[in-house]
Amino acid sequence: MNRRTLLRTAATAGAAGLASGVPAATAATPASGTASSSGSGDRDPLRAHVVLFRGVEELDLAAPYEVLAASGHFTERDVEVRYVSLDGPGTVTAAFGTRLRVDHRWAPAEADLLVVPGGGYARREDPGVWAEIRRGALPRALAAARRPGLTIAGLCTGVMLLSAAGLTRGRPCTTHHRAQADLVEQGGVLKQARVVDDGDLVTAGGVTSGLDLALWLVRRELGVDAALGLEGMLEYEARGTVWTA
Repeated sequence: MNRRTLLRTAATAGAAGLASGVPAATAATPASGTASSSGSGDRDPLRAHVVLFRGVEELDLAAPYEVLAASGHFTERDVEVRYVSLDGPGTVTAAFGTRLRVDHRWAPAEADLLVVPGGGYARREDPGVWAEIRRGALPRALAAARRPGLTIAGLCTGVMLLSAAGLTRGRPCTTHHRAQADLVEQGGVLKQARVVDDGDLVTAGGVTSGLDLALWLVRRELGVDAALGLEGMLEYEARGTVWTA
């Protein structure tokens, strides 16, 4: 029995059986060139990139990363999750001082999911969303990333980066409650839902909604059983309404 099957079986028996000690990041990033041990070699992996920038909120980035990374334990499909930064490999300092190492280059053409966290929207002079909007490079890169087969997801005030990129104009969407008026003013069609799924654009509300965004993406891409397995492991039940097109 391979490790993934063992973990999935343990999750079915109870969340306590998942105390394997294997870090989520390790499970999410198999060694290059190794063959899949899941028996899913006939399917391409699900590739998720979580976007980092100076001033990004810690919980915004960590929740979707961990949920998506751990999802590989509950599906026969391989899942690859990585942090990416427009500035390339290096170190990013988050909103509360956490220093994060980014090993991968900006490559949305190699992703199926591009997840954009928020951070710093209330502190306009500090690093964060406002600084990235003023700089302009990240919104331009997000606008250029759009293509068939790529789902762009934003949570909390990361949605305002998508708005600055023109991706939410005329589209159903949501964001942190303190940024909703700005989102509407910039052309977004606000939906009062925890998660809003408009096909290749998926958005979510403030901070903790990153859990619900990621669980919804897992449910959509990998199936209900994978999402339920994750809920058991996390001891968290998806909350709020999901609006779908």
